[in-house]
Amino acid sequence: MLIPIAYLAARDPARNIHRAYSLAYGQDLFGNWIVETTYGRIGGKGRTLVTVVNNEDEALKYVQKSLKRRQSAPKRLGIGYEIKNSPATRANNS
Repeated sequence: MLIPIAYLAARDPARNIHRAYSLAYGQDLFGNWIVETTYGRIGGKGRTLVTVVNNEDEALKYVQKSLKRRQSAPKRLGIGYEIKNSPATRANNS
């Protein structure tokens, strides 16, 4: 079962930027630890990458590294990502 970590979005309608990025981690049916990264244009099909890691600690390190990379978006894209729907937000809204 995968645990969703974050759903991020970067939008700038004036520059036609509409990007989404999400991360989840957990174990697959065979007991392998995986990190699932989904990204692409909001409203589009997007792309999903599945990375196999050795254990939960490595999965969390991979997630942290990926989120840190998203922090540099203002330098690369000209607009930063915002948290749109995190697990904590869903729990508080339920």
